[in-house]
Amino acid sequence: MSIPPAASKVVIHVAAGIVNDTKGRVLIAKRPEAAHQGGLWEFPGGKLESGESVEQGLRRELAEELGIQVCVSRPLIRLSHDYRDRRVLLDIHQVLDYQGIPQGREGQPLEWLTPEEMDADRFPAADRPVISALRLPSRYLITGAAPAAPDAFLMHLEQRLARTGVPIVQLRAPWLDTDRYADLARRCAALCRRMGALLLVNCEVELATRLPVDGLHLSEQRLLALDQRPDLGRCLIGASCHDADTLARAATLGLDYALLSPVCPTRSHPESEPLGWKRFAELVDPAPLPVYALGGVGDPDLQIAWRHGAQGVAGISGFWSRSS
Repeated sequence: MSIPPAASKVVIHVAAGIVNDTKGRVLIAKRPEAAHQGGLWEFPGGKLESGESVEQGLRRELAEELGIQVCVSRPLIRLSHDYRDRRVLLDIHQVLDYQGIPQGREGQPLEWLTPEEMDADRFPAADRPVISALRLPSRYLITGAAPAAPDAFLMHLEQRLARTGVPIVQLRAPWLDTDRYADLARRCAALCRRMGALLLVNCEVELATRLPVDGLHLSEQRLLALDQRPDLGRCLIGASCHDADTLARAATLGLDYALLSPVCPTRSHPESEPLGWKRFAELVDPAPLPVYALGGVGDPDLQIAWRHGAQGVAGISGFWSRSS
């Protein structure tokens, strides 16, 4: 059987929804055995009809499939995936409010799972980055300059976590040597566990394997030096990116997320030309992984970040340096 060239493949535009219950679990539905990717689980939704917006199609599909009325939703992630015979364009929305009790109105089995319980092998390949997006928060703190003494650094981190509630932290401290960085990382890891946050280290891969942390963040230089994803078990792995090539590299290595910067002008890198939101969206649209907006952004920019395809916002000044 010959495989159609990419240009001739049928493009199927799908709107799907992330529907949560009161326990924070996500609703998934099983595809009919006779369907494309039959027998696998997916997020409820379906093909857009001619002239429909994503929001209109989502409301119609979830009403037909589940018997619920979507009241409020927001973009979560947009993905394109090539199968042998077709290309699927997925617009995934987080359903923030709905009415009704979800039921399999088309006879499809339903299941409620937390994102951590989801097994990517049970889902179509196109849906797998969605699981990463569900496991990641919308706000991401990067540590910055602080008093050199570890105790003062930890006190500042504790204060910022308590005030902002950001659930993921990247320990960025390039001024420390390896031993001092490792010691600080161990102490930060204990603090983050106590406060319910994840800690990612920004260091050499080998050092990360020896630290009790939740993940590794790769600098652009470290990203480009790798030819495969580091073997860190179930740890999150992300990378700093600045253009289409580095985003593609992060996706090829199967990383869990990327930081794309700078979106807006920053005081820390005044020489860097900002991407702006339009260019940010153009770079993120083909990227098959969650991407955070970084550079001159913070909590007030979450809505605009979501509208431009971002997982959320990351920052030093927005979360680490602010006094409020």
